[in-house]
Amino acid sequence: MNYRNKTVVASVAGLTLEGMDIMFISFAMSMIVADFNIDLATGGFISSITNIGMLIGGIIFGILADRFGRVRIFTYTIILFAIGTALTGLAANIEQVYLFRFIAGLGAGGEYGIGMALVAEAWPKNKQGRASSYVSVGAQFGVILAALLSAIILPTLGWRALFIVGVLPVIFAFIVRKNLSESPEWMAAMKKEKVVGNPKKVNLLQLFDTPRTAITTITLVVMATVQIAGYNGLMIWLPSMLQQSQGLSVSGSALWTISTAVGMIIGMLTFGRFMDRFGAKRAFGVFLLASASAVFLYSYAEGGAGVLIGGAIVGFFSNGMFAGYGALISSYYPVHIRSTATNTIFNFGRAIGGLSPILVGYILQSYDMTVAMTYLAALYCLSLAFMLTLKKREFNSNNEVV
Repeated sequence: MNYRNKTVVASVAGLTLEGMDIMFISFAMSMIVADFNIDLATGGFISSITNIGMLIGGIIFGILADRFGRVRIFTYTIILFAIGTALTGLAANIEQVYLFRFIAGLGAGGEYGIGMALVAEAWPKNKQGRASSYVSVGAQFGVILAALLSAIILPTLGWRALFIVGVLPVIFAFIVRKNLSESPEWMAAMKKEKVVGNPKKVNLLQLFDTPRTAITTITLVVMATVQIAGYNGLMIWLPSMLQQSQGLSVSGSALWTISTAVGMIIGMLTFGRFMDRFGAKRAFGVFLLASASAVFLYSYAEGGAGVLIGGAIVGFFSNGMFAGYGALISSYYPVHIRSTATNTIFNFGRAIGGLSPILVGYILQSYDMTVAMTYLAALYCLSLAFMLTLKKREFNSNNEVV
């Protein structure tokens, strides 16, 4: 297996394990709430504290990966979220659950951007979109893996055993460390820094060091936030919306979830190739417009076939774009701060966008499904407006913006 494929396999596996780790909470939440005799709001804070950990971990490990190497820090992040997940299964009270989920979040938040940076630095520009899409599909694999493990373990062994199984990614981390060499592009950049005797410092202020860079960073944060907000708003509330508006049964909701997930996976793989062929701005422009239209029109879907086919179409466009963010963000920052930028921007978007279900829930309480879907469609239009301000960036031989 060549180096390019190794980076994809390692990053796909990393994101799969991260997605599995995050979904464990969703499947085990009712048991955790009952075991510790807590209310739903207290239980809901488990996800919030995980997101906070992911944001902080993304920043810390992004900087470390830019300074000390992609592969080394990548393996550390996997080990950290594996340990945090396993410790969750040993928690004696809800406060310990918070602590261990924060630790797991630190590792999970660092893993995404480092994996994407590895792939971006291994693949040529005209194939980075499809490589990024392969990695992004890993998150969907993680959902499936978590569902299978939950179905097997929760009824017989309980929620604690499910989380203890989460220590297994440590084995994967050692395999990666042994078989994957460091990014050649990063190595070349570090070698050049030693030759000239002027190592480049890595800090968050570099994401705003010029007016153009600041505008680019803010734009990418808005786009990432909308991506996560749209996904969470749709996947958390749409089954409930459809149960009310279409009389959809619980089993029907499960079928809808499968249909939508299949649409998402096909959308991701399609988006990657579309991005490579037509460029990032055209790809995101088409998919953002299509997402806004599909989400808005979906509020008028009727009948079983309309709901399932419409769900697949919405998933295809709205989450298909997820595949492009690793390649998009990586292309706007030089190698010495690429991992920091990717982790910080996407995890900030994940932390803010993760609040979207709260607003969607409020809209549904006060209005109806059409208003909620109009809000989500408006988000995609907002992202499109910001995306159109992006300007292409080039880097010279000294890894500086020209």
